[in-house]
This record gives sequence, structure tokens and C-alpha cells, in this order.
Amino acid sequence: MKPDRANAHEILTRRGMLEKSACAVVAVTATPWLSGCASHADAPALNDEPARGSDALRAADLPKRVANIRIPDTRLARAAADLALSVSPVNLYNHCMRTYLFAALVYKARRVRFDEELTFVAAALHDLGLVEAFMTPNERFEVDGADAALAFMKERRVPAARAEIVWDAIALHTAVGIATRKAPEIAAISIGAGMDATGMGLDGVSAEDVAEVIAAYPRLGFSKSAVETIIRYCEKKPSTLLLHPWESVARRHVPNLPLPFLEDVILAAPFPE
Repeated sequence: MKPDRANAHEILTRRGMLEKSACAVVAVTATPWLSGCASHADAPALNDEPARGSDALRAADLPKRVANIRIPDTRLARAAADLALSVSPVNLYNHCMRTYLFAALVYKARRVRFDEELTFVAAALHDLGLVEAFMTPNERFEVDGADAALAFMKERRVPAARAEIVWDAIALHTAVGIATRKAPEIAAISIGAGMDATGMGLDGVSAEDVAEVIAAYPRLGFSKSAVETIIRYCEKKPSTLLLHPWESVARRHVPNLPLPFLEDVILAAPFPE
């Protein structure tokens, strides 16, 4: 699917959004925007028991459309949704679904063409790194999630070039100003997850569409539980937080944080000046 280059490169300012609420940047993900999306050739807490039944993957009941956005009906898309639902609490799974829908609504308004299947898979799996089963001791949660998604795609023999797009979309989704300069499928996860986490950018989507998205995938106390999850993550993996958007959350909430300040690291560099 060839992208619409004119629209994909349309400049939408991020500065105004970030100035509205600098604190929002450290929510579940930062809210980058479509600043030069490059084209591509083709109340429950989040650590509550996931919505699963026995040891088998739970089948996600995917609607065909929400807010007139088509949900991809492919074997890969359904398998990604099943995995996300099986390992995640419902409010985290719903966040992943809203991530896809909000990004797709933005792209629809801007007439940006994108690969629906890849974007949906990346959105469905983008927070696997917050699930205990996929956590490693020292990688950022975005990389853990990207690696888990890559393993999922390799098992299903997804071509390497397509799998790499999903890896990048998940690994970069909190990187303000980077993901949005990549392919639309990669930028979409930052856009959609940021909108759902912070609400910034919703003025570009109709109130009716927002209401339909939330009716299909309710928030279920997502904001409060997301912040609680971020704090738990910071306590568990402080070594991953230097230059991470959640660093400020850790410095506020984690006593005796074993994390140096960047300026101290630079000044301690072992070079003659």
C-alpha cells in the first residue's frame, strides 16, 4: 500500500501541544504528532489478573468497525488481539485497541495512507513489555514489548521487513520527535497511545467518534492504574530510566532512586579536559 506522500509529510506542530501540559509527556507515553511522518513502501490496576481462560489464548471479539474505522480481519491481526487479551488486564487491552482507533481516526482526517494490519498488530502488542511474562531485568519496557512482538511474528513467519516495522513502532512509541519522523505505521503507535494516555490531540477528532471508541473499549479506570503501573515499573527497573520519559515520575515517587543525574554522568567522564 503506497502512502500519500503529500499528506504524510504535512507538518503539524507538536510544540503547542507539549506546552499545554509538560507533565502529560510522562504519562503512559508522550504525545508526538505527525511532524513529517515518513512514508513506507508498503478502576482495575494494570497488574490485576489478566482476562484469560485456562492456558489457551482467549479469543478477542473484534468488531468489524468502530467510529467507521475498519478493524483488520486477518489471521495475524486476530492472533495479536488474542495474545494481548490473554496476557493483559482488560483496561490495558482496551488501551491498546483505542491506540489503534485514535491513530486511524487522525490518519483518516489527514488522508494519510497506512498499512492497517501492521498498525493494528503494533498497537495490540505495544505494551507487552509491561506484562510480567515478557519483562527482562535490564531492557526498557518498549524494547521488551518489541522483542515479544517480534517473536510472535517470527512464529507466524511474517516477512522480516514487515516484522521490523512493528518492532520499530513498539520500541519507539515513547520517543518524542523520533517515531513521528518514521513511517506512518510506526508513528501511529505514538500518536494513538499518546492521545489515549493524555487526551492531547482529541480536538482533532469528533466528539462522536471519541464517544464511540470509548463505548467500544471502556477506560475502566485506566488513567489511575496506568500511573500506578508506571510507578511500579520505576521501582522494579530503575536502571532503564535514564533519559526515559518516565524518569521524572521515578524521581518524584521512588525514594533513594539508584539513578544518577545525566549531568553527573557527563562530568564524571574519564577524559582529560
